[in-house]
Amino acid sequence: MGKTVTIRCKNTGKRHKVPMGFTLEEVYEMLELDMPHGATSAKVNNKVEGLHFMFFNDKDVEFLDITSPSGLRTYTRSLFFVLYKALHDLYPSARLRIDTPVSNGYYCRVFIDGGVTPALVDALRQRMHEIVKADLPFHRITCPTEEAVRLFRSSGLEDKAKLLEGYGSLYTTYYTLDGLADYFYGSLLIQTSQLYLFDVVPYDEGLLLRLPDPAHPDRLRPMREQPKMFDVFREQHRWQEILGVTTIGEFNEECDKGHTNDLINVSEALQEKKISRIADKIHANPQLKVVLIAGPSSSGKTTFSKRLSVQLMASGLKPEPISLDDYFVDRVKTPRDAEGNYDYENIEAMDIPLFNSHINALLAGGEVELPRYNFQTGRSETSGRRLRLTPRTILILEGIHALNPSLTAEIPDERKYKIYASALTTILLDDHNYIPTTDNRLLRRIVRDYKYRGHSAEATIRQWPSVRAGEERWIFPYQEQADEMVNTALLFELAALRSQALPLLEQVPENVPEYSEAYRLRKFLSYLKPISTKGLPPTSLLREFLGGSTFKY
Repeated sequence: MGKTVTIRCKNTGKRHKVPMGFTLEEVYEMLELDMPHGATSAKVNNKVEGLHFMFFNDKDVEFLDITSPSGLRTYTRSLFFVLYKALHDLYPSARLRIDTPVSNGYYCRVFIDGGVTPALVDALRQRMHEIVKADLPFHRITCPTEEAVRLFRSSGLEDKAKLLEGYGSLYTTYYTLDGLADYFYGSLLIQTSQLYLFDVVPYDEGLLLRLPDPAHPDRLRPMREQPKMFDVFREQHRWQEILGVTTIGEFNEECDKGHTNDLINVSEALQEKKISRIADKIHANPQLKVVLIAGPSSSGKTTFSKRLSVQLMASGLKPEPISLDDYFVDRVKTPRDAEGNYDYENIEAMDIPLFNSHINALLAGGEVELPRYNFQTGRSETSGRRLRLTPRTILILEGIHALNPSLTAEIPDERKYKIYASALTTILLDDHNYIPTTDNRLLRRIVRDYKYRGHSAEATIRQWPSVRAGEERWIFPYQEQADEMVNTALLFELAALRSQALPLLEQVPENVPEYSEAYRLRKFLSYLKPISTKGLPPTSLLREFLGGSTFKY
C-alpha cells in the first residue's frame, strides 16, 4: 500500500489506514458508508472541505450529506454553477444573478434581451439535465490571485474580479466546469451527476431554482408563497442599484474611495424613512390600538419597536410598551422540549387567556394591573403598574409570538397592526454568491451575547440550531400575515460587525464541532473591509448589538 495515514472517521466510529494522497472521495468509496444520497463534503479536523481534499497526514473526518446545512450548501453552490453553465451555453451574452432566497428556493434574475420567458426556463432546465447526465467533473484550480482577477475580468465577471481584488489573498481557488470558470465561497461537488434532484420554474420576472428538502431528500422543498418577503427584497435591491452598491466588491471599492459615511448615512436615512411611513399609517387609522411586532432572534425588533415609538410620539400618539415575556405561565406549567428542558418558545408557555382579557379590558376603557414575570422564581407576580388607555394611547407589543393568531384570537382584527421585522441581507458577495440572512443574524447574536451576556462565540454557535428550529416552528409560518414587513439589515452592517465578530470567532478552538461554523464565518467576514462605527447614530438599530445606543434595553 505504500505510505499511509490514519483517519478517525466519525461516521464509522473507527480508525482507518488509507494511502497517503487519497482524496476524500476515494476514502468515502473505500469505507462503503451507508449514505443513500452520497456525501457532498466532509469535516476534516472540524473544517468543511470538498471531496477533492487530499490526505497527507492524520486527520479526523466526518462525511456530510445533503441533510446537513454544510452538505446542502455544497450541493446548492454546485447547482448554481450548473445553472450558470446552462445559461452560458444557450445564451452566452446573458448575465445571471443569484438574487434572493425566497419560497423555499432561490430567485434568480437573468439579464437578457426579451426577458425571461417560460420557453427560456424550459430550455435552461433541459440543458441543466443534459449537463448533469453528462457527469462532468468540477475541476478545482489554485492560482495567484492576480491571474484569477484577469481571468474573471476578461470573462466579463467584473463582480468577481472586484471581490478578489479586495480580498487580499495571495492565491485564489476557483472551479471550472467543461472549460467555464467560476468562483464560489466554499467547496463544490466532484461530478455533476451528484445533482440528483432540482427544478427551475418561472418566478416573477426571473426564475426560481428549487432544491431537495433536507428533511425529505427524495423530494423538492415545497414552494411557499412569500409575496411580502419578496417585495422587501426587491425594494432593497432597487435602492442598492441606485447607489451602485449591490455586491461586496462594489462596497469595498466605495469605502476605498472614502464614501463610507455616505453609505452609512443613506442606509440609516432609508430605514428611518420606512419607520416614519409605518408610524404615519398607524396614526392615520384611529381604530388601531395594538401594534404587534414579531421577528426571529437578533432581528433588531427591540430597537425597531423603540424607534417606531419615537415616530409615533412625533405623530402625537402615546405609545405604551407591554412585554409579552411578562405573560409567561408559572414555570411548573411551562411545556418541555424533546430534551426535557423548559420550552419558553412554545406558544403554550404564554398565559393566553390572561393576555387577551387584559388587552380587551383596556380596549373597552377599563384599567388593568399588568403582570411581571419573575425569571428567578419562575412565577408570575403583580407589578403594581396599572394602565388605562387614553384616546392617544397605543399599545406596543414585541415578541416572538406577536403574529401568532393563537395569541390574539380574541382581539378584534381592526384594532391590531401587525409588523414582521427581520434582518434580510440583500448585498451579495458577487452575482453567484448570495449571503444567507441567517449569517447576518448569527453574527449579530455572537457580538451581542458576548458583550451583554458573557457568552462565547462557541456557546452561541452551539445554541443556534435550536434557536433556528424554534423560529421555523413559531415565527416563520406567520410572517406573511403581517400588515407590514420591515428589513432591519443595513447595507454596511457586516463590515461594521467585522471588527468585533472576528476576534470572538478566532477564539473557537479547533477541537470542538462549532469550529467549522466559526471558520466559515471568519472566511466570509474576511471578504469585507472593516469600517469604523464612530459615524453610526446613537439610535442606529445596529447599536443594539455593537453598543453605544441611547435606548435602554
